[in-house]
Amino acid sequence: MPPKITNSTVWQQSELLMQPAFIRVVDNIRKHLDISSWKGTYHDVLIWPPGSTDETKVVVTHWLQDMENATPQQVEDFRKSLATLPMPHPGYHLRLQRQEQQVNVDLWDLCYQVCFLNYDAENISVDIDTSLFDDLGEVDWQHLENKTKMLVNQLFESLPEA
Repeated sequence: MPPKITNSTVWQQSELLMQPAFIRVVDNIRKHLDISSWKGTYHDVLIWPPGSTDETKVVVTHWLQDMENATPQQVEDFRKSLATLPMPHPGYHLRLQRQEQQVNVDLWDLCYQVCFLNYDAENISVDIDTSLFDDLGEVDWQHLENKTKMLVNQLFESLPEA
């Protein structure tokens, strides 16, 4: 789940960091995959709130698909019905595979680890890693690259042995 940010300063800082963090994460993963026995594929996924039933997921997914070809009145009816149900948010996963082994990595979660201090998916409160900014409040590109490289290295070091 994405972190809940209620502080406007943290929100603005995270907006400055998320896109460059994502680009650095993907680039560092690519560098590892170039020299690794692991193969990676990227996938768009829907991430559901905890406690969402399979039945609810089917209904919501079906209605979201039906909305694409619905009339304006039908769209409004769908929106009213969907407002009472849990909604997924988009995610982006990397599936790493080597022979029979498979590991899924949530790329947004990895970006949150880059951008926030001591990020934990279970913790709803987050603090921006202010060390990723220079004295003028601009992104410190070298520090961003170093932290991203460290986290991606940890990811690859944590993969199962052959």
